[in-house]
Amino acid sequence: MNPSPHSRQPGEIGDDSFGRTLLERVLAGTPTGERPLMFAADLPPRMSRFAEWPEWAGPAAVRALEEAGIPRPWSHQAEAASIAAAGEHVVVATGTASGKSLAYQLPILTDLGGESRGTALYLSPTKALGADQLRSAIALTESQPELASIHPCGFDGDTPTEIRQWARANSRWIFTNPDMLHIGILRSHQRWAHLLRHLRYVVVDECHSYRGVFGSNVALVLRRLRRLATRYGADPIFVLASATTADPGAAASRLIGAPCAQVTEDGSPHGPRTIALWEPPLLESVTGENGAPVRRAAGSEAARIMADLLVEGARTLTFVRSRRGAELTAIGARRILSEVDPDLVDRVAAYRAGYLAGDRRDLEAALADGRLLGAATTNALELGVDIAGLDAVVVAGFPGTVASFWQQAGRSGRRGEGSLVVLVARDDPLDTYLMHHPSALLDRPIEATVTDPTNPYVLGPQLLCAALEMPLSDREVADLGATDVLSDLAEQGLIRRRAHGWFVTSDIDPHAALDIRGGIGGQVAIVDGESGRLLGTVDAGRAPATVHPGAVHIHQGESFVVDHLDLDDGIALVHAEEPEWTTSAREITDIAIGEIAEHKPYGDVGVALVQVEVTHQVVGYLRRLASGEVLDSVELDMPAQTLHTRAVMYTVTPELLEEAGIGADRVPGALHAAEHAAIGLLPLVATCDRGDIGGVSTALHPDTGLPTVFVYDGHPGGAGFADRGHAELARWLGATRSAIDSCECVAGCPSCVHSPKCGNGNHPLDKDGAIRVLSAVLAAVDPDPSA
Repeated sequence: MNPSPHSRQPGEIGDDSFGRTLLERVLAGTPTGERPLMFAADLPPRMSRFAEWPEWAGPAAVRALEEAGIPRPWSHQAEAASIAAAGEHVVVATGTASGKSLAYQLPILTDLGGESRGTALYLSPTKALGADQLRSAIALTESQPELASIHPCGFDGDTPTEIRQWARANSRWIFTNPDMLHIGILRSHQRWAHLLRHLRYVVVDECHSYRGVFGSNVALVLRRLRRLATRYGADPIFVLASATTADPGAAASRLIGAPCAQVTEDGSPHGPRTIALWEPPLLESVTGENGAPVRRAAGSEAARIMADLLVEGARTLTFVRSRRGAELTAIGARRILSEVDPDLVDRVAAYRAGYLAGDRRDLEAALADGRLLGAATTNALELGVDIAGLDAVVVAGFPGTVASFWQQAGRSGRRGEGSLVVLVARDDPLDTYLMHHPSALLDRPIEATVTDPTNPYVLGPQLLCAALEMPLSDREVADLGATDVLSDLAEQGLIRRRAHGWFVTSDIDPHAALDIRGGIGGQVAIVDGESGRLLGTVDAGRAPATVHPGAVHIHQGESFVVDHLDLDDGIALVHAEEPEWTTSAREITDIAIGEIAEHKPYGDVGVALVQVEVTHQVVGYLRRLASGEVLDSVELDMPAQTLHTRAVMYTVTPELLEEAGIGADRVPGALHAAEHAAIGLLPLVATCDRGDIGGVSTALHPDTGLPTVFVYDGHPGGAGFADRGHAELARWLGATRSAIDSCECVAGCPSCVHSPKCGNGNHPLDKDGAIRVLSAVLAAVDPDPSA
């Protein structure tokens, strides 16, 4: 670590070399002999393109924005705002800090100003973003007398009861999230009649984050909103804001269920940026499961890099992939700083979802005004909260999608300043691939958002909610393609046909039963058994893997160990303890094929998209030290769970494997290794996280009679991820092969073919065999990859 403090001077902030200088100083603190920097690129600045205020814009709205420091709009702001003002749904998909908010603020303030009775609704995926946008709206409306009657107000889980009542009666611009729209507004829409009757605009912020099961649920919630608005006589215009994604207009249209124009040419400026890809070394003195080499943990490496940057005076955000990781990374950075510059220890904190509202607001304010110099955060700070003046972003582990990476990277250099972004690889095949193929991150098209509102497991509960809000007509059901799903609900006695449409039975509460973020089977409360304090919740489908007996659970820097899990009563009892290890569940999975949606033969290789029944059971857990070393394996007896979902699969003949140099004794290990790596690489082609998917491989599957590899969606009915893998099979498996081949280990490690969840203890695994299997499959399905 470089102990020489260096505080950046104001005159240096636009220096094109600033990011590179920071990187060199971080490298100076690297232990002798290590060469973790795999790639670095200097991205040039982007210049501003301005437009004039549109003629239709209200004078009060323009004055409010000008007084807020916006003399003229950027070109994309003016274009998107004008499309919305003309009555057309629009999505603006431009980079972080490109001022997308003005695209909806200008038409809403113009429409709702003066004597208007119009109303507006703002939706965000996170409370932090919603609170930030609410503060901005309040400042704008309070600055002009003509806008004072709008009264923007928040309405979310943190809003006190008396404020909620005031909001319903007085506010004409409600700031909420899809969860509260679903359960707090649509369920009791009669109490929100004024809002719905005069609804002019609906804002859907950071709409690229609505993907998978969550996105599919939100798509149906928005259709329910449009349906009720129509009942009250309104036809609101939707304005959506998105990170840069592939085909944002089509994605937005799927989300709202109506055609949507897109604005993608970014007219905002951005300072020069240095992007660095950083791969921690394999540790010589530590081994993992079955003696496999272990890479230094991304969180530990990120903590050291953040500490180096803070010593240099660089305001830094470090993004990690879990709440626990945020806590541990902040603790690690503080420990390093205590040895080098104790004055900086209290200027580092963790920030994540799960904190109390007041704590979150205090942390956001401290970051904004510079009292906090650094923070380790989950993606809770990825979306939109305006924290100006950040010099560096450290990303501990690829965040799953290119869109998310650029969202996180864009938090730095937000005022035309130079900045540094460091992506630190974790033990993961996708991270390994990106370290050795930087063009896949820097040059490739951004992913398209994956949603599937027709998933029957999503559609069924949503139909019940819609029918409770207002009887469903046969035409509405047909337009949704939901006739079969409705019939199933009727057979279960949950819905019945009457003269005026389909009604739910009187003894159910479908809104309360539906977790739109994709939770499975209700919630399990995590409770401190000694004090009775509620620490948080986890959905029942994931509880066996996360709060099983013996699991380590970290809450706001406090460490707990689980004593007892009762899935029937929905409670996990824990006690305070600070063990030296972490835990990760080991799981076994069986899979049976149901309906075959699509099948293509390629000689000795078969590829299919199938409905499957997955039987899943947590059988134990590993205890690991912070270094990655495995202490031991503990067995568990947890109940099996069944999942009906979709999978992409491929089969190979024994003859093809023999030709590829894989004898019968090597087949299980080769397929197993290929399956693990493929799970790790699916996020390259689908907007998913590794935790959203699972896999099974077998040398002889009873339903195919052949060696078979499956990768399946981890959500009931599927979330569209397997479908995307099926559509992009050649690119996906090609990247998988490349990731395995690029890894520096000899026989396999967590960076290529090991899985942290493997119920078989990552045995058998054949790294060379996996490369041979994938090469044979690719030669069959894509014989001319350059064509």
